[in-house]
Amino acid sequence: MELRQLMYTLQIAADKNFSRAAEKLHIAQPSLSQQLSKLEKELGVLLFQRNTSTVELTHAGASFVEHAQKIMDAVEQLRQEMSDISQLRKGKVVVGSMPITGSHLLPWVLPAFHQQYPDVEIALLEDSSANLEKLTASGKTDLSLLSLPLTEPSLSWVPIGEERIDLAVPIRHPLAARADKGSPVPVALEELKEEAFIVLKKGQGFRQLTFDLCRNAGFEPRVVFESNNIETVQSLVAAGMGVTLVPRFIVRAKRSEFIPVYLPLAEPVPSRTLVIAYRNGRYLSKAAEAFIETFKEVMGRLAESDRSICKD
Repeated sequence: MELRQLMYTLQIAADKNFSRAAEKLHIAQPSLSQQLSKLEKELGVLLFQRNTSTVELTHAGASFVEHAQKIMDAVEQLRQEMSDISQLRKGKVVVGSMPITGSHLLPWVLPAFHQQYPDVEIALLEDSSANLEKLTASGKTDLSLLSLPLTEPSLSWVPIGEERIDLAVPIRHPLAARADKGSPVPVALEELKEEAFIVLKKGQGFRQLTFDLCRNAGFEPRVVFESNNIETVQSLVAAGMGVTLVPRFIVRAKRSEFIPVYLPLAEPVPSRTLVIAYRNGRYLSKAAEAFIETFKEVMGRLAESDRSICKD
């Protein structure tokens, strides 16, 4: 049994197709099939059931893949540890990020990290919250920027900051008058039960948080529009199509020419906890640990700046 055979088996299991697996492994399909047959012969069991269009794991195959993944993780951890010893701060960190949240926070974090660790490469992988949890659990990312709660039980996480949630309403909405005063009057979530909501589409963590907050306030949000883009959501609010909830750090970056009125929500002020997640038991390189610390420092500065703006 060879390490490359473990890697080949994991790729076939992931793609459920020999051709796609061979392409990603950069080997010829006959060679891949030959290596798998050789491994199955050595083990004395079939790992996959083959048919004309796809392959499926057998019971033995599922057990093999589970253990093979642990072995490959251990090999990667050993490489990372040796890399830390030999290269100190040099290395590479694969970071998963929610596109919307990442677009507002990473421009602050990445330059600060690069300034301190110029020889560490950051590879960015953007995807929805649900997919990021799966990618992180399978080891496709070293770290991922997510928000609680996480649904994948195999993930650990480090909190990096709390982010307040604000309300966005059209400029001619009756609630918008509360922002005209020196100190905006907070809005209770219960006041929004008759409102039309514009929300993000399924698969994005903030959509679920919006629904959870409304349900906790005793009502189901009446959704009239959905979008994959938080900028589009805010523009539709500004155009008078409804209201929405928006994370505070996104409120700070008013990029669109269509800007709604933003109002604080009443006590207890809702918020979301942003975290850096990684798979349980996964070795974190010094570069990965440094990235987490840099992210926490930047979030602390942004939170302090936000508090100063609110006081002014």
